[in-house]
Amino acid sequence: MLDFLKKQTRYALEVAIVFTPWLISMYVLFWLAYGEIWTTETAHRGKISVAILVLGMGLSFLVQSYFAKREQK
Repeated sequence: MLDFLKKQTRYALEVAIVFTPWLISMYVLFWLAYGEIWTTETAHRGKISVAILVLGMGLSFLVQSYFAKREQK
């Protein structure tokens, strides 16, 4: 029972770590939009938003890949 609980806890922590870069990128977009850092007239706002999201999702993918590769060994 204790071993099962350890595995579940480890899995929950890994999921939290994997989602952290993506959540940070979402928060950056929130901060930029609602902190009035940029407006709808900001040049290249859409491209910057996509770049921020791709960066966050890409980092999350790399972290998930690292954990998956480590489990296979």
